[in-house]
Amino acid sequence: MPRLRHAVLALTLLLVFCCALALYHALSAIPLRFSLDPNEGWNAYHALAARTGAPPYPPADSLFVNNYPPLSFYVVGALGSLLGDDIVAGRLISLLALVALLAGVFFALRRMRCRNSFSAFATLFLLSAFLAFSDYVAMNDPQMLGQAIGMAGLLFALHAPVRRDAVIAAALCCALAFFIKHNLVVLPIALALWLWRRAPGCLAYFVGVYGAALLSGLLACRVFLQIDLLTVLGNPRLYDFALLLHNLGNWLIFGVVPLAVLMRLVWRRYRDPHVLLVTLYAAIGIEAGIFFFGGAGVDMNAMFDADIALALAIGLALERLRRPRGLALLLMLPLGIGVIRNFEPAWFTGAFWTHPHADEARLAASDIAFLKRRPGPALCENLALCYWAGKPAGVDVFNIGEAYLTHARSDDFLVALLQAQHFRTVEFDTLSSSPLGERVLVMLERRYIVDHQNDEGVFLVPR
Repeated sequence: MPRLRHAVLALTLLLVFCCALALYHALSAIPLRFSLDPNEGWNAYHALAARTGAPPYPPADSLFVNNYPPLSFYVVGALGSLLGDDIVAGRLISLLALVALLAGVFFALRRMRCRNSFSAFATLFLLSAFLAFSDYVAMNDPQMLGQAIGMAGLLFALHAPVRRDAVIAAALCCALAFFIKHNLVVLPIALALWLWRRAPGCLAYFVGVYGAALLSGLLACRVFLQIDLLTVLGNPRLYDFALLLHNLGNWLIFGVVPLAVLMRLVWRRYRDPHVLLVTLYAAIGIEAGIFFFGGAGVDMNAMFDADIALALAIGLALERLRRPRGLALLLMLPLGIGVIRNFEPAWFTGAFWTHPHADEARLAASDIAFLKRRPGPALCENLALCYWAGKPAGVDVFNIGEAYLTHARSDDFLVALLQAQHFRTVEFDTLSSSPLGERVLVMLERRYIVDHQNDEGVFLVPR
């Protein structure tokens, strides 16, 4: 047993070291004005609307779309009003939510009677996966906040013995998570199925409170925001089976080893109620993630519930199975692959560590200054640039493009705006193809000319 503890401790310390380096580089970007992801500017505009009293949900015929639940915009907007920057505010909230989520995973494993060392290893494994296989660490996006609140629900449900008040609290947390990010439906389904087996007397309370909370939230959106939230969330987008296979293949680079660990755990300890819960959570999370993976614009966050479930399975496997030292060594394999995939020669340069993201921030500052100098409205595919330049929300390139490509909307209005040179500046990631369709690209080439282009994108002005 001492040899086991020493081996797990050594691997945990290795994870701590690697995570500390990656976190340093990720966290250094929080105050900098360059976009970590296309979602950052989009979320910032909606948070700005929420905190300034503007309608957070534009009219149906607007060129700007909101297909997310509302709560995160008010949370980020509240901090954004203090900081004066909704992107930085969203990054800070996402970071704090990640800390809360990781703490929740650790304490969930402790409630499942796992030792501190195994709980810490599984928690660090999850953090390593987030750092190596996604860009959601300290990014302005509501996903981490929703996951953290959902994890609070799981902690309530794990109270032993299962109590009615704890189950009600779990249901409320799961419903709250939905109104922060609408893809967070996996955990309540898993908890309902688990309670059906574990505590049938509490199942009705969980389902009833969860359903009542959802209906109350939907009614509140109707009364106070004048929207049918379920209709808003159903924004059209293309679905591609080839994209599903591509995204699934990328996830399996990380997921195949933890999946094998989970299958061994189920084989050996299938009667363990905690193993049942984690198995349900992982199975439903993987199925939901696979379904979401085929949608245009879907990222690795579609599998975050599955990732969390697999991290919990790792902690249980280390505690419940024989030869956990070998399991811990095996689990380092996908993380090593993640490091190799993300490797950059710049890691061995001093500037990478002493002035992280300096080149990206310098280039973005130049583009933001250019947009500020240009009078009139702007169209930015990278919405963060227009946000920092103080431009009003123009065109939601991704969602409007999906509406055009699925024939849910006509592009006539946007084409007319471009023909009239309504936008005095236009920024696209590339002009090799347009996410807004061929007609928009043709009109751009006819009525606009390239002013300059760089690694941020192509900047056009009227001819």
